[in-house]
Amino acid sequence: MTAGREGDLDPRAGEAPSGAGEPRGPLDQVGFADLPPPGRPGSAPASPDRDAADPPVAATAAEPAPAEARMGLLDHLAELRTVLIQCLLAAAVAATLCWTWSADLMEVIIRPVHEQGVYFTAPNDAFMARLRVSFVMGLFVVAPFVLFRLYGFVLPGLHRRERRIVTPVLLWTVLLFYTGIAFAFFVVAPNVVRFLMGFGTETLRPLIGISQYLGFVFRLCLGFGLVFEMPILVIGLSVAGIVSPWLLLRTWRYAIVIISVVAAVFTPPDVISQMMMMGPMLVLYLGSVGIACVIVGRRQRARAAAAGAEGD
Repeated sequence: MTAGREGDLDPRAGEAPSGAGEPRGPLDQVGFADLPPPGRPGSAPASPDRDAADPPVAATAAEPAPAEARMGLLDHLAELRTVLIQCLLAAAVAATLCWTWSADLMEVIIRPVHEQGVYFTAPNDAFMARLRVSFVMGLFVVAPFVLFRLYGFVLPGLHRRERRIVTPVLLWTVLLFYTGIAFAFFVVAPNVVRFLMGFGTETLRPLIGISQYLGFVFRLCLGFGLVFEMPILVIGLSVAGIVSPWLLLRTWRYAIVIISVVAAVFTPPDVISQMMMMGPMLVLYLGSVGIACVIVGRRQRARAAAAGAEGD
């Protein structure tokens, strides 16, 4: 009686335990009871299964780099191969086109000795001469494209300041080289040939072979094209601080001796051609030294002004 009265008085006596009829959640499963609440800093998982499933970060840090990073060098080599193939194809196309007009080009080249005429002494000399002219003229025409493609290959690896320096230097290099070739072909070669042919007599008549004549003209043009690069060399050495432009100006006597030796190497053994090369070389030397003095002087004054401003 007493027990029944107490059961009637207690409202919780007929209630089921909390969660008895509810589905068991993940935290009620075996092995998850000891897990700390999520989001607590510094907590470590107590389950060995989770430790085995998730390797530590230090183990993954030593993994090799992805394939894209290791293919960088191969990508650059593939791009360089593409550039070289394009340059070779352009040279081949230019030489083929020049072969079409090789007869006309030959007439232009031998114009200084047109009255005397040129001869070939072997059956294949004429063919080889026209092939040589086509190849040289093809390289002459395609050289700017080759330089442009090579410069485009190295351009992404240059900084903005380096691009501002390299681009005008490359343009001036090409311009000076072609200027030297044009000066040699249109001015020097006709006068030198006329001077040398003047030593003949009525019994000593010229018999000029086509191979020797082409070698003479091409060597003269190449020599003038190279020596016309002197301003790039002088200004570059002066701006880089390797040589002082005022020292080059004071040692002009030694420069004349060096220029004479260079002219003797790149020209035939005659006075006229050497003098015609020495004249432009002296003008280029003095002009480039003067430009170098102006550039280096401005840079030194700018540095002095900056140092004075920092001192104040």
